Order: sequence, then structure tokens, then C-alpha cells
Amino acid sequence: MKVIVAGFAKTGTKTMVVALSELGYNVYDYMDHFWYHGDKWAKILSSSGGSIEDFKEMYQSVDAVTDGPPFLFWEEILQAFPDAKVILTSRDEDSWYKSLCTQFQVLNSNILYQVMQVLSPTGWKYFKHFRLVIMALSGIRMRHPFDFSFSKNEMVWKKAYRQHTRYCKQNCPPDKLLVYDVRQGWEPLCEFLKEEIPDRPFPRENVAGSIVDKLMATHPCAFRVKREMICTTILLSLLVLWILHIFSILNLDPY
Repeated sequence: MKVIVAGFAKTGTKTMVVALSELGYNVYDYMDHFWYHGDKWAKILSSSGGSIEDFKEMYQSVDAVTDGPPFLFWEEILQAFPDAKVILTSRDEDSWYKSLCTQFQVLNSNILYQVMQVLSPTGWKYFKHFRLVIMALSGIRMRHPFDFSFSKNEMVWKKAYRQHTRYCKQNCPPDKLLVYDVRQGWEPLCEFLKEEIPDRPFPRENVAGSIVDKLMATHPCAFRVKREMICTTILLSLLVLWILHIFSILNLDPY
């Protein structure tokens, strides 16, 4: 573990994934945390709790972590990997909340994202993971996969963002911390990490929540979810046909 991106979600974390990857780092992002370590995070975020050893086990072969849930546990991850550096991505609070709401709106309007949580066992497991993360971030509990009312509490979300950012600034060792706005580009990032500045433009990812469609098309978790959805749909269709067949044998009108 070399880099812990401690910035709250929607502070440029997806841009950091691409930037760090271009610098040669092996980066785990939100979906990777669920896909590879979902069970471990479920334990950490539930009443069972976790330990520093859990973070060592999960991320000993990873160069960098971004997004949730790890950004909430940057301090514990730093204890597990004391040689790592911490990057606190940040942005204006009002623009951050607007971007957060846009991301939630994109999720709520994505039919595949919504249906997968009902028709796929992995999708349902993802919903439970997402619900735990939202609870850890805001203290608000999602009631079901289609419940995005939690995103409307502007006061709670801004308070969570403010407290997280302030805590990181106050408690991370100054020599290990870079407070960074992705609009600053390569120079401060590469200087902090002691890397050469790439000869290409600095990336810009997840504009207007576009990462959802990209993940649905490329992430291995999405591939499994789609296979499970097809199987579930086929089984449900066969069940309906079988019920209709039984009704026809018994000369019953199902309607």
C-alpha cells in the first residue's frame, strides 16, 4: 500500500483512479472493494467490527485505494501500512453536494442498476453492501433498493463531508498528507508521490455520473450480475409457463 485517497466520494476519486493507474499504481476503487472484499467489509461495517489485521489482509498486494468504504478508514489503513501516503481530495462544499446528488440520480434512473439488485443474488448482496456504506457515511438507512430518499438530506451530507475533511486535515501527519484538488493536475500530485509528470493531459472521469454505464459494461461484477439476471429471468419464465400449464390441465382460468 503506497497511496490512500482519503477524499470523500465525489471529490474526484474516479479521476484519481485513472491518474494513479497511469502512474503505474494498482488501484482498488469502490466496485473493487465490494467485488474482492465485500464479505470483509460487511463484517467491518456491521456489529462484528474489524481490526488493523483485516486491512493488512485485504490490501497487502494493492498500491492504492480510493472511494468508499476505505476513505472512511484512512487512519486505520495508514496504521496497517505506515509507509503509505494520504491524499485528501477536496472541492467546494456546494458543488460537491450537487455532484453527489447527480450521481445518486443517475443510479436511481439506471434500469439495469435497479433491476440487478432484485434479479441477481450478487446484485442483492451489492445492495446490502451499498446500504451499509450509506449508513456509515450519513447515518441514514436505506429501506429497499429503490429508496434514494437518503440523498435529499442536504444538511446531514454536508455535515458528514465537512467533518470528514476537517478530521483528516487535523489528524493525518503533515508530512504524509497532500490536500489536493484534481483541477490542479499532474504537478502537485507527482511532486508529492515523487513520480515523473506524464507527457499527456490529466484525466477527467465520471463527468455527470457517467461512471455507472462504464462499470456496467466493463467490471467483472457486472458480468456476473448479468449472467445471474438471465438465469433468474429464464427460471421465472419457466415457472410462469408451468403454472399456466397446470391451470390448463385442470381446466382453470388463471385470470
